[in-house]
Amino acid sequence: MAASKKGITRRSLALAAAGIAPAFAQEQAGYGGPLADSLDKIDPNSFDPVYWTKLRHDSAPLKLTFRAENRRQAEAWQRELRAKIIELLGGFPQRTPLHAQTLEIRDFPGYHREKFMFESRPGVGVFGYLITPKNARTPAPAVICIPGHGRGVDDIVGIDENGRDRDERRGYEHDFALQVADRGLAAVAIEPMAFGCRRDALTKSKGPAAYACQPVAGSALLLGETMIGWRVFDVKRTIDWIETRPALDAHRIGCIGISGGGTCALFSAAVDPRIRATLVSGYLNTFRACIMSMSHCMDNYVPGILNWAEMYDVASLIAPRVLFSEAGERDPIFPAEAARESFTRVKKVYEMLGAPDAAQQEIFQGVHEFHGVRGIPFIAQALTA
Repeated sequence: MAASKKGITRRSLALAAAGIAPAFAQEQAGYGGPLADSLDKIDPNSFDPVYWTKLRHDSAPLKLTFRAENRRQAEAWQRELRAKIIELLGGFPQRTPLHAQTLEIRDFPGYHREKFMFESRPGVGVFGYLITPKNARTPAPAVICIPGHGRGVDDIVGIDENGRDRDERRGYEHDFALQVADRGLAAVAIEPMAFGCRRDALTKSKGPAAYACQPVAGSALLLGETMIGWRVFDVKRTIDWIETRPALDAHRIGCIGISGGGTCALFSAAVDPRIRATLVSGYLNTFRACIMSMSHCMDNYVPGILNWAEMYDVASLIAPRVLFSEAGERDPIFPAEAARESFTRVKKVYEMLGAPDAAQQEIFQGVHEFHGVRGIPFIAQALTA
């Protein structure tokens, strides 16, 4: 695309409208960089690595993207892609004893809250809260709840920055584990690796909202593994823990996550069929539109995945089990239009597998935040029907 005399192109205008301006087109900010006075001689796109990586995306092999023409082919495709995704995540180790402990049980007006921990693998502790409604019929359906980037699991179970219980449900996650309990379901809220109490001392010293994804996810990559794989394995072991609890129904397990927790929920349900219903909030999108287009945490990346599949292919491994996707119309980091596009592709797989109504989506008038207005009732109905 040719540049104007001032070096402003349709693309730069579009990027500016989206809040993303090329480094060489910042005339109003002063020095525009070494290319500012040469824009009539160059193609600015050739100096834009994000533009180039998107072109790479558009020619990526996607060898196992969905191309099935009938149900038999679709089911065979799911088996093949699921095995490949597990391989790309870094694989999973052998299961070892959980060494589970109950740390505390507290009583609240409508529910009991139990602190618990177990080992997902030797030397790796998982912390969580079990929220059990007092009116729940046992064994109760259990919903694994996974927070996004921020303070961690405290922020979805009604605990404020000072460790005090709060009544007002606020923040971008809106205490959604308590919302699950409001529906009569048991909420199993777990702390993701590198959040909250599962952080190193240096990160903890930076405050409760600092997260340790960068050193930990980077270390996973150095080991030929991924943070997503490590977190998904924690979810798989959480299901193993649920199976040891007589008051919880291991045949009616759901999973809900927002943002980075949505990443974990989506990949967990994709590779573990024990999850019967999944709500993905603020994540289901395309890799191209979100983590390839702007700065995201390192924990989002799976090396080599575009050789095989896009995000909608991973989500389609959940079919025909229940899936609800929600996205804010004004979400700046997981664009709503790409959320619609991705879900449309997922829906086609559900239709081929004979379960078109098992997948639903809501685009709500909001930003990057948990909504749950339609999603939680949809998940609750699926787990209690």
